[in-house]
Amino acid sequence: MKTAVIFGSDGQDGYYLVRHLLEQEYQVYGVMRKKTRYQQDNDLLANPRYHQLYADLMDLTSLINAIGQAKPEEIYNLAGLSEIPISWIQPSLTAEVNAIGVTRLLEAVRVLDPNIRLFQASSSEMFGDNPNNPLNEDSSFCPRNPYGTAKVFAHWTVSNYRAHYGLYACSGILFNHESPRRSPEFVTRKIAKAAAELKLGRQDALELGDLYAVRDWGHAADYVRAMWMLLQQPEPDDYVVATGVGHTVKEFAQTAFQAAGITLAWEGEGMDETARDAATGRLMIRVNPKLCRNVKDDRIVGDPAKITKTIGFKPTYTFEEMVAEIVNKDLERLLER
Repeated sequence: MKTAVIFGSDGQDGYYLVRHLLEQEYQVYGVMRKKTRYQQDNDLLANPRYHQLYADLMDLTSLINAIGQAKPEEIYNLAGLSEIPISWIQPSLTAEVNAIGVTRLLEAVRVLDPNIRLFQASSSEMFGDNPNNPLNEDSSFCPRNPYGTAKVFAHWTVSNYRAHYGLYACSGILFNHESPRRSPEFVTRKIAKAAAELKLGRQDALELGDLYAVRDWGHAADYVRAMWMLLQQPEPDDYVVATGVGHTVKEFAQTAFQAAGITLAWEGEGMDETARDAATGRLMIRVNPKLCRNVKDDRIVGDPAKITKTIGFKPTYTFEEMVAEIVNKDLERLLER
């Protein structure tokens, strides 16, 4: 039976990765920085092969203690500060955790057991406003926020430790991935939750920024499966994890409201564009210029050719299935109140 340690196990990806590894008959140690309310809702806690540890990427001693206690064959690092707007408010902390913290983790592995296989969650935000979509493993990084910049540092540090020390360390360049467990601070969950609340008459119109920003959205459950597959390969390497299909924020909203039983009718253009319920005429969505990013062509779409060809990874969720699942879960939560 293999043992795995997951840093950041209390987040969206952590939940799905814990579940996947338990299905693969692993002993799983979920590492968190502190106790949170979230963990009390975690339906995996009752599994006898799931254990909790506490450590912090800012504290090398705690990392060594956690890894030393678990004695894993595999480590997955999903921890870090992930909200881009917050990275502008706390740029130094973002760098300390998301960049230097990964260096501390690599050092802990190097010192304790260099045979441990390590996965680092890199991000499509590292590409920034690189216009050469679709983006692959050879595309240039051009981060445009502190979060993306810190992720680039961590990504290259993983690559350098692999080359210099011979560690089995690899990165998955994860494009946007969602689920019902996504935090409401992210635009996808914001849209899904609003669609559910507007359906039930519990919210005023939803405000969005750039309706024509394009993202490559997959499901978190698919992407954690890719993480696991990466660590099962004979040799470590870095891979883009994406669907290869881009959708606008407007398409996401249209799909989400449709899943809630609302057909949107769009009016106007640019900053004056709005959407109404086609049946009732009620205002559903308006554009708020303050929410728009200062990017001329906001498009980030991945090219998954390498991971598809090399290890056979393919997403199982369609875009429509993913969006509908998130909306239906929010409707379920609201009706339980």
